[in-house]
Amino acid sequence: MNLVITGVSKRYRSYVWGLRDFSLSLAPGVLGLLGPNGAGKSTLMRILATIARPTAGSVTWDGSDIARAPDGLRSVLGYLPQDFGVYPNLTPVEFLSYVAAAKGLDGSAARRRIDELLLLVNLDGERDRRLGGFSGGMRQRVGIAQALLNDPRLLIVDEPTAGLDPEERVRFRNLLADLAGERIVILSTHIVPDVEAVATDIAIIVQGRLVAHGQPEALLQEASGRVWEWTVASADLVDVKSRFLLVGTLRRNDGVLCRVIADGPPGAGARSADPTLEDAYLMTVARAKAGGAA
Repeated sequence: MNLVITGVSKRYRSYVWGLRDFSLSLAPGVLGLLGPNGAGKSTLMRILATIARPTAGSVTWDGSDIARAPDGLRSVLGYLPQDFGVYPNLTPVEFLSYVAAAKGLDGSAARRRIDELLLLVNLDGERDRRLGGFSGGMRQRVGIAQALLNDPRLLIVDEPTAGLDPEERVRFRNLLADLAGERIVILSTHIVPDVEAVATDIAIIVQGRLVAHGQPEALLQEASGRVWEWTVASADLVDVKSRFLLVGTLRRNDGVLCRVIADGPPGAGARSADPTLEDAYLMTVARAKAGGAA
C-alpha cells in the first residue's frame, strides 16, 4: 500500500499557483500536513481525493495513476473536507445511510457500521435528532463518521478538529492514532498540537511548496540550539519583534520573558531552551517565506 505524489502543481488562474512541484511518498501511518492558512493544503487534499486534477505531475495509488483511473482509490478512500456540509432535515442515521448507499455498502452491513461509528464519535444519543439542530462540533463528528464508513485504506481529513471542544479534540486524536496501523492517514491542519499528538511523519507546506518532511524528532533536531528564552523590558518588546522571530511571550514582574528563534544568543542574559515542535514549525515557515521573498 503506497501513495506517491510526483511533481504535482496546480494552477488556478494564469499566474496563481496553489501547488508547485510537490513530491512525497507515503506508506501506512499518520502524516501530519502542516502549513499556514492558504499554503495549499486543501488544494493537495482535493487532488488526492480525486476531486481536482493537477495541472502538472501525477499521483499514483499502488502504482495506478488516480487521474486516469480514480475508481480504484475511491473505493478505499475516506475523506473529510474542510467545508463539510450536511442535510439539515436528516438525522445522523439517515444521513450516514445515504452516504453508505452512495458508497455501495450493503444495507445490513451499513446499519451495523453506522451503529459502531455513532458510538465511536459519541453521537449515539443523538441518532434521531435532526442535523439542522447540531452544533458545529457535532456536525464535524458526523463528518468524521461518514469518512470512516467504508473502513478506508486511505483516510484524508482536512482541518478535522475545527469546532471541536478540547475533550472532543483529544478523543479524535486518539481515534486517528488507533486507525493508523494498516492504513495511510493524512491529517491536514495548521494546529501543531493536533499533529504532535499522532503523526509518525510531518510534512510542512508553505506557498504551495513542500519545504520540510521527516519524523518529528528530525524537525526538532533542526531547531536544536536555535531557541532562546530572554527576559527584556516591556519597552524593548517592539525592538525584539523587529529583529528576531518571536514565538512566545510571558509577562512577569521583572519584564517580559520572550521565546526567540535565532542562530545565536539574541542578547545578554539569553539562555538556550529545548525546542518544541511548534518552535520547529514556525522556524521552518519563517525561513521558507524569507527565501520566497528573496
